[in-house]
Amino acid sequence: MNWIVALNSSLWEMDAAADTSRRNSEIKNQSAMMEFTLAGLTSSAELQTLLFGIFTLIYATALSGNFLLIFTICTCRKLHTPMYFLLINLSLANLFSISVTTPKLLQTLWTHRNTISFYGCITQVFLFIWAVATELFLLSFMAFDRYAAICHPFHYTAIMRKEVCLGIASAIWVVAMVGSAVHAGLLLKLSFCKSNIVSHFFCDIPPLLKLSCSDTSLNEMMAYVGDTIFGICSCGLTLTSYCFILRSIFRIRSTEGKKKAFSTCSSHLIVVSFYFSSIIYTYIRPSSDYSPDKDKFVSLLYSVVTPVINPLIYSLRNKEVKEALKIITGRGKLLQRTQV
Repeated sequence: MNWIVALNSSLWEMDAAADTSRRNSEIKNQSAMMEFTLAGLTSSAELQTLLFGIFTLIYATALSGNFLLIFTICTCRKLHTPMYFLLINLSLANLFSISVTTPKLLQTLWTHRNTISFYGCITQVFLFIWAVATELFLLSFMAFDRYAAICHPFHYTAIMRKEVCLGIASAIWVVAMVGSAVHAGLLLKLSFCKSNIVSHFFCDIPPLLKLSCSDTSLNEMMAYVGDTIFGICSCGLTLTSYCFILRSIFRIRSTEGKKKAFSTCSSHLIVVSFYFSSIIYTYIRPSSDYSPDKDKFVSLLYSVVTPVINPLIYSLRNKEVKEALKIITGRGKLLQRTQV
């Protein structure tokens, strides 16, 4: 009888130990998923200080350049056209995109604290994907705008009327937000217990999926389907528009007319080529090809560099914008003289 009691006692102790171990494991997993550590760009303190200065300059340039472009378009009545309305939206998306990633990057470079909360990380994913998708669709619709202007100049005002531009721009922001919310919602359902170190300088879908101990097949499938659909729609509309544009340009007999037609879409074509290539490399590819170091470099191109070069390209290569900037700076100088 004593040995039965002893056996029951041993079994009870084993069950209690198992429960304790299970609770400890759950607590450990929960603590791991409540906070992530961003790997950043480098672990060298000297390089971090240098990079802080570089990215501070880049961020300030992006903010001032895009705000100046928006202010110029808003204040100059000559620029109140569909193309420049879309350019305002693109500048807002650029400001949105770079402000989601760069301030956190600057904080980690200055304070050397790379941690970010779980919900802060998911929020960063949501906001960044929203900004990226919005930029993709805006660039595609800007290509359609150039198609309408070059291929159908007499019907341009009817095609790109104010109601159409406002409706499509609003739809772009809303559709991009819904697509981003789907990706963020699927991430919330995952468990992260392998590691809490994100191999990136901000939270993005590919590095987070690598950390999950759950089945990520649904996330990968939805990400691939969504990104492919977005990519095909945006790239397809852009390529189709430029095919018709090139066909119309080659039909122009005068050399001066061809140069003028090319100049109206050359800036947009440069931005599209630069932006689409980096986005396609990052998102529309198998997850097995994921490379943290390459992805950091490519991500810098479309998340940090693009918001800086967009206003430069559209202002330096655009005669109307340059004339508007001269008018604004001329008014500023005149106002200073009158005050003196």
